[in-house]
This record gives sequence, C-alpha cells and structure tokens, in this order.
Amino acid sequence: MGAEVKADAGAKAADPKNGAGGKSDKVFDLSSPEWYLNRELTWLEFNRRVFNESADVRNPLLERVFFLAVIGSNLDEFFMKRIGGLKQQVGAGLKLLSQDGRTPQQQIDESYATVRDLLEKQEAMERELLAQLAKQKILIVKYSELDEEQRRKMGSYFRDSIYPLLTPQGMDPAHPFPFISNLSLNLLVATRLSDAEHVYLNRIKVPTSGTGIPRFIRVDPSRHTYVLFEDVIANNLETIFPGMVIESCELFRVTRNAITEHLPDQAVDLLSMIETALQDRKFAEVVRLEVDPAMTRQHRGMLAFQLGINSRKDVFTVEGIMGKRDLMEIVGIDKPALHYPPHLPLDHYKLAGDFPNIFHLIREEGPFLLQHPYESFSSSVERFLREASTDPKVLVIKMTLYRTSANSQIIQYLLDAARNGKQVAVVVELMARFDESANIHWATYLEQAGVHVTYGVVGLKTHSKVIFVVRRDYNGLRRYAHIGTGNYHAGTARAYSDLGLLTCAPDICNDLTEFFNFLTLGYSARNYKKLLPAPRKLKKTLVENIKREIEHQGKGNQGLIQLKSNALTDMDVISALYQASQAGVKVELIIRDSCLLRPGIPGLSDNIRVTSIVGRFLEHARIYYFRNNGQEEYYIGSADLMRRNLDHRVEVMAPIESPTLQAQLREILNLQLADRRGAWEMQVDGSYIQRRPDAKEEKRSAQELLIEKSEKRLAEARRLYKKQSSKKIAKRKSKNK
Repeated sequence: MGAEVKADAGAKAADPKNGAGGKSDKVFDLSSPEWYLNRELTWLEFNRRVFNESADVRNPLLERVFFLAVIGSNLDEFFMKRIGGLKQQVGAGLKLLSQDGRTPQQQIDESYATVRDLLEKQEAMERELLAQLAKQKILIVKYSELDEEQRRKMGSYFRDSIYPLLTPQGMDPAHPFPFISNLSLNLLVATRLSDAEHVYLNRIKVPTSGTGIPRFIRVDPSRHTYVLFEDVIANNLETIFPGMVIESCELFRVTRNAITEHLPDQAVDLLSMIETALQDRKFAEVVRLEVDPAMTRQHRGMLAFQLGINSRKDVFTVEGIMGKRDLMEIVGIDKPALHYPPHLPLDHYKLAGDFPNIFHLIREEGPFLLQHPYESFSSSVERFLREASTDPKVLVIKMTLYRTSANSQIIQYLLDAARNGKQVAVVVELMARFDESANIHWATYLEQAGVHVTYGVVGLKTHSKVIFVVRRDYNGLRRYAHIGTGNYHAGTARAYSDLGLLTCAPDICNDLTEFFNFLTLGYSARNYKKLLPAPRKLKKTLVENIKREIEHQGKGNQGLIQLKSNALTDMDVISALYQASQAGVKVELIIRDSCLLRPGIPGLSDNIRVTSIVGRFLEHARIYYFRNNGQEEYYIGSADLMRRNLDHRVEVMAPIESPTLQAQLREILNLQLADRRGAWEMQVDGSYIQRRPDAKEEKRSAQELLIEKSEKRLAEARRLYKKQSSKKIAKRKSKNK
C-alpha cells in the first residue's frame, strides 16, 4: 500500500454523466489520508444509527427504550476501550497518525465533540420516552413525587434492605479519598454538625451489583411505578448520618480504562498474566467522570483532581438517568403490546423430524446452513454437541471457546463427554475482552473435569468458532464439524444475526485436523485445501480474490464482490477494493459499524456501495462473495475485515459449496442489499442516509422477511414429512392386506 495506483492502461474514465460502472485511469495516492475515514468517528456514527431506532416511532415503545439503553452501554465501552487506548498513546507521547491523518489527541477531541452531541440527543429522547411510558402507566418518578404512604413504605424498605448494605466513607486527613470502582454509581454527600460550619465530604457507593436489588425499585407491586435506587438512598440520609445537617447530595460515576493487557511472552504463564491484567483493570486510570447537573463547580474540580483527569474535558454532565444502560430493566417489563411480536427460533427445517441421530442426518442430507436467531441454536448447535457427548461412537470432541453464557449448556455437554470417556480438547481464549474472568473460571472448571484445556497460540487471540467431532461410523472414522460466525452463547444466539455450517465434508474436516494441531502445538506450517484461516492465509486469499475480479473485469466479464462484515478497517483490503472499483468491478459492502473506506469518490470508489443494517437483531454474520466469472465463491466465518482479525487473531472462514446453501446465502445478501426499512446508505463524507420505502416497495426489513422465510421453510418441510409419512403408512397397510 502507499503506491500510486490506476486501472489498466487505456481504460476510460467513468463519465460522471453516466454514473458509476466504468473504469478510471485517474491516479490516486492510496497512502493519502483524504481517502479514509476515522475508526473512532465511524463507530460513533454507527451509534447515531442505533439512536435513530430509539427515535423511530415505527418501533414499539419498549424496544425504543432498548435502543436508548444500548447507546448507554456502547458509550461506556467506547470510553473504556477506545478513549482509554488513545489516552495511553497521548500519555506515552506517541505521535503516530491514524490512517486518516489525525493524532491521538485530535481523535479524542473530535470524539468528545461527537459524544456530547449524541448525549444531548439521547437525553432529549429519554425525556420523550419517559413521557410516552407514563401514558402507558409505566412511571419512573422522583422520590419527592411519592405520596406519604409510598414514602413510608420506601423508608421501611431502605432501613430493612438497603441500609445494611451501605458503607459510607468519610474524606478527611484520617480517611483519604476512597477508590472508586469502574461504572459504579456514587453519592457525594456534604454534611456538617448542626452547631458548626465545617463541612465534611462523604462518599456512598450505590450497591446495585450483586445485591439482588434492581436499579429501578418498584414502589407498588400492583403498578409499574419505579423509583431509582440512588434516589431512595439520597432521601434517607438522616439514617446514615444521624444528627448531621445534609448540605448537599450529588451523584457521580467514573469510567476506567480497560486497555491493560501485557504483551504475551513465552516465559510468562498466560493464566497468571490475564489475572494480573484483570486486577490492573480494576485500578486502571479514570478516563471519564459523569456528574449530575446539580453538582457544584468546587465538587467537580475536587473529584477531577482526585481522579487524575482534566476537569474541563473529561467531565460530562448527565441530565436524567445516569448509567442509561440500566434502562434494560425497564425494557424487560412484560407488556407485549409495547414489544416486537414474539419471535421464537424455529428448528432448522432439515433437523425438525424425529431422526434420533444428528450425525446420520449430516452424513445423509447435509451440509446444513444454520441461520440464527431465525433458527434455533438449541436444536442445532447445542444438539450437535449434546449428541456428541453421549453417542458411544463419538471418540473425540475439540472446540474453540471465545465467549459463552453463565448457565451454559455447552460447558455441561463438554463435561458430560469427558465423563463418558471421550477425548475432549478445548481451546479457551483467556483474552476475550470483558469475559476474561468467566473464561478463567471455565478453563479451570473444565481442566478439573479431565478436559484437555489449552489457551491457543502465543501472541494471537483465538476468535474462531469451531466444534470438531471424530466418530467411528459404519465404514470407519468420519469427522463432523460446526463452523460458525457467532459465539457459543445461547443468549446472543437469540439476539445476534449469525450463521453456522454443519458438515462432514472430508476436505474441510481434514483442514480442521490441521487447524486444531496448529492451536495445540503452535506451529504455523500447515497446509489447508478449503479453509481460509487467519493470520496465515485469509487476508492473502481475500486480496488475491479481489485482484482476480479485476482480471475478469479486464477480460470483459463483469466482476462482482459482495462482503458482509461487522467492520472494514484493514488498509490492505480497502486498497484492493479501491483498485477493483477503479477497474470497473462492482463492489457491494454490508458493513455494520466502522467503515474507513469512502464510497462514491469519482474515479476511485464510484463503483462501491456501502450499506449498514440496524434492526431488532444485531447483525453479526460474515459472508464473503466473489462472482469469479460464474464460478461463484461464498465464505462464512468468524473474521471481520479488520487488521486485528486478519493479522493478529486465529480465525476460520469456510467455503460454502453446496448450491442449496449458496442459494440461501444469496437470499440473505439480496434481501439486505434491497432492504428499505433497516438499511442505511453510506455517503462519501462518512454520513449515512436511511432508506425509506415508497408506496410500492416492501416496508418490512430484511430481518422481518428472514423470520417469515424460516417459518415457510419449516412449514414446507413438515408438510413434505407428513406427506411422506402418510405414503409409508399407506404402503404398510397395503402390504398387510
């Protein structure tokens, strides 16, 4: 990258009057920052699209509240990960520019401006949604708005259920400024003796986590009236500070840097290293202070000083509810009319019969493409592992584990398999951000049960999603596999849009044997016929395939590239796509959030279209398609088009070669590219415009249509099964005569 590039010699520039589609001979320096967008700002732009869902009256009311809560959670993570990392660069004096030419401090400053604008809109939307909730008799009220009987009940509840949990901490020469934990809510209480002027400052942590007490405390079990946990404490301070005058009570919250990992080293025990990193994170530097509007300037300055942050830049005033991610509690209210229509994942249409053995089904009727959450994770992926754990013919189970749920059936089936005498090997990724503690727990738990646990390859995160099973079939050993785009997590399988492949294809399974040997041995010299693993092969193949489309285009055969990914930030891939566009190749990208490529630049990217899908389910699947002059290639897997995924993680992309499964992927791509409800079109400056259906166009989103199509597939499969069963019964009756 960095060289000047142009299309084939003699190619004619696209005529602006005729629109995109032609070749360009204009020369562009692809190392120039002007052709790229900023990763942080494009991610914040994605959150604007999420915010729009909270404002969209086409969404049910509680679902709009859900999107508002998602914004709160996303911004927390943005400060912990992205701002935290940028602040580390500033602190280290690094002047390295981003691809779009910004310094770390410039990125922080511009991100802050965008965040403040987004927060202002979020707070206005919160007021609107709370007013709408009130009309539906869901009330979040201030303590002062409670009637006398309600205050009496809340006072009693405070003394019995909250007061024993509190640990007020004074701040004076004998009591230094206390440690403030990440994302915790805190009350700064100023008190004095009734006959004195000296003011004492005290901190009370609001103990929402692990206490069983919700953030939104229900006042009356017969009504949906709620008061905030911190408001209950703030209005019962006389119990905590008897005989004292309460001068003020102000709410604040801190966010700490989550970037604390050490670089892995062969001489360091990885488990100990991660445990140390987790401990470091608890005490990491503060990157943001949130305060309520009533906090005095003096108290803001004192907190900023004690927390080591800039009182002008790093302090954010929060109107309304602080920590809006907790609005998820309100989202859970059981009022069906205020939610999306219920969606229950259906059985995969090929797995819905009464066939007792999934391996027979895969062998005889496979491979199968799984579409979550439209199709059930439980009756496909979990069933695959469950049957493997008990099938006497299964000898070996291997899998990669990046994230899983707290009450995971996946873990239980692995334990069952080990107890049933099978050889079980699990590669646990200890550095899965924010899941490190859970993964340490699972790794230890599995190892104690006799499972062979490894932590992957030094220096690389294992992000792949693979289950590999060796079974003694009637004709010898046969290998079976699941390769997915999503984590082995039952919760996210209901909320994320993901794909999976169940197969026993010999070439793929041979590759998986090599792949797991790489993970357990660490040697990279492996030969793969079908799979595209990262970091060794995937990016190289992607770039080669893009160049191949350019070659086809040069021979007069229309090139077509369609890539669906969560993010597009890898410069080598972007450079190759720019060159493809210059050559006249049509490039259609479905990128959920960060996209550094700029579509629609005359002569450079006018053959590229970028779409972002935002809807009920989080788009998480990766699909890579190349027309290849009619010899079409489709891939699915775990890797996003990011440098971290392609160069620094262990990923797997698998080819989809069955015409039936290719048709299913084609249906997904076509629906999303044509979506007029949940799709946004990226503009040349990085902004997005939401598509809107006209009177004759489909008004449902691609996600809604995929729900309908999964229902039709299953209904048709059941109809055929019933018809075949009737024929078998009739045939038996005829024989009996």
